[in-house]
Amino acid sequence: MSESNQVGKRYTCGTCNTVVMCVKKGDGRFRCHGVDMELQSAKPLPSSD
Repeated sequence: MSESNQVGKRYTCGTCNTVVMCVKKGDGRFRCHGVDMELQSAKPLPSSD
């Protein structure tokens, strides 16, 4: 994959559950265990009902 990491986003390893946060723009992708790390989805906000 040739996309770069997104600043301010968290990435996780599917093998060891390591989490990293991108704080600086650059070329390439975060990799762990030889595989690109997955972008974490946003957690839903609690309801105010």
